[in-house]
Amino acid sequence: MLSWLSRGSTAEKSGEQREDLTKPSEKAQAKDTEAVAEASKNERPVANEPILSVRNVERSFDVGSQKIKVLKGINLNLYPSQLVMLRGRSGSGKTTLMNLMGGLDTPTKGEIFFKDRPFHKWDDDKRTVVRRKDIGFIFQAFALMPLLSAYENVELSLRMANTPRSEWKERIIACLDLVGLTKRMHHRPFELSGGEQQRVAIAKAIAHKPSLILADEPTAELDSQMTAQIMQVFKEVVAAENISLCMTTHDPTIMEVADHVYEMVDGVFVAN
Repeated sequence: MLSWLSRGSTAEKSGEQREDLTKPSEKAQAKDTEAVAEASKNERPVANEPILSVRNVERSFDVGSQKIKVLKGINLNLYPSQLVMLRGRSGSGKTTLMNLMGGLDTPTKGEIFFKDRPFHKWDDDKRTVVRRKDIGFIFQAFALMPLLSAYENVELSLRMANTPRSEWKERIIACLDLVGLTKRMHHRPFELSGGEQQRVAIAKAIAHKPSLILADEPTAELDSQMTAQIMQVFKEVVAAENISLCMTTHDPTIMEVADHVYEMVDGVFVAN
């Protein structure tokens, strides 16, 4: 403790200063605790209850003096054990919708509920806690740490979700086994093929046992053979983990794998 805190002549003043210094910290801690408590309510919904609901959502962006409406009244429900695809050309609004569903952005109008909780009303700190604990992301460019092995990349997901260390090894091996990479777990991304890197990304996304996986064009960088393999992995993951997986694509050859396909054109759904 600093010496001036122990001086009798300034004890009262010091006490006041310490109280002032700790108040912001206590407030921040209370806020974090509240967010974690909310996010920890991660009981799996039953099959007839949606994990995520999008209700009459609109999203507009200001471009110069103009307001560009990208999404125009979107309605969507995602249920457990489903693989859902959002199909559309570039600029149709697929990625914007994915960002909203993942809590990376908020709608201009409308509502988004994640497990019956008002996702659209929460601040970014609260949404971040939920993303870490209950949502997994898979990206077109894999988004792996280049200096970490496959094992370590999956471990990173568990660290961010504050999963107890005692559970790491068993869960990492289980996830890598599910995607068929136990024999390559100690290889770094540059030592893996594109398909293998995407499998690591899938293992990383499911490691912390999320309820929802969001995948943005996950097969765009893969050839047709690798794409078929990854889609098979997706089906197995959805069944084994009882999760909902929503992905964007413009590839018509993989539509038959999905439980539901939503066609997007100019910010609206035109067919299911």
